[in-house]
Amino acid sequence: MERLNYQHLYYFWTVAKHGSISAACEKLHLAQPTISGQLSVFEEAVGAQLWRKEGRKLVLTDTGQAVFHYAEEIFSLGQEMTNMLKGRSTERGLRLNIGISDAMPKLIAYRLIAPLLNLPEPTQINCVEDKTERLLTDISLHSIDILFTDVPATPASASKVFNHLLGETAVGIFAAPNLAERYQHDFPSCLKNAPFLLPTPNTALRRSIDQWFDQQHITPIIKAEVEDSVLLKTFGAAGAGLFFSPSIVANEIHRQYGTPMLGLAEGVFEHFYAITAQRRLKHPLVTVMLEHAQQELFSLLNKSVA
Repeated sequence: MERLNYQHLYYFWTVAKHGSISAACEKLHLAQPTISGQLSVFEEAVGAQLWRKEGRKLVLTDTGQAVFHYAEEIFSLGQEMTNMLKGRSTERGLRLNIGISDAMPKLIAYRLIAPLLNLPEPTQINCVEDKTERLLTDISLHSIDILFTDVPATPASASKVFNHLLGETAVGIFAAPNLAERYQHDFPSCLKNAPFLLPTPNTALRRSIDQWFDQQHITPIIKAEVEDSVLLKTFGAAGAGLFFSPSIVANEIHRQYGTPMLGLAEGVFEHFYAITAQRRLKHPLVTVMLEHAQQELFSLLNKSVA
């Protein structure tokens, strides 16, 4: 496809946005054969299948989803330009779709995103939580702009994505007050046979924790393995067991869950990454978050490492 026909793209975008050809016909005031024919011409020009049939419905293929997200940006920017030329302010503002790995501590995710919530410009933030592998696919399809995770993308996991190290933090051990009183003396030797709530074995943090237990000759009593970090802290707040969490948010954890930090798991660190597609590196909202993370959120630790 040497040259994009924006009229065909507009028909395609309208059908995808409104869910059916008939709905698009009402919106565009065109006959169904006209729309169907233009879709076929556009698909042929693109050189890829954009739709597949599921019963009586047309469903976008993966390529169709990618084309749709590009079209969303193209026509949204066009509307912004029209508003600017007519002297109207845009209500949509800057938009950012953020993917958050399910292994990412939610308090860290919040602190990364928080600077965007106080910008003077209108912004639209959309957060989606899922497995890292599925979110990497979403980046490739351009349905999300940035992914926050605790592990970097590898060459085998995704193509044309870039890892940005945000920073690292030490990891502390937290407990509800009744357990904290019992295990606060002679730390960490006192933790032998202590009840623990641990992240699931498929996480980077769990692998570091298991290694730390071996180095400290500690055999924990594993009360539960919990994938979701918020649920794990909720169990911990109820006194079900001790748990690990980033020390950089120790004050927030104590305030929200009533669980003080007993001490640091020396040598255990969590690393946090932002993963983006190449074309997203200059998104203004992404730039705000990356600069805040590297210059403020993780600044003290980064300076000490340097």
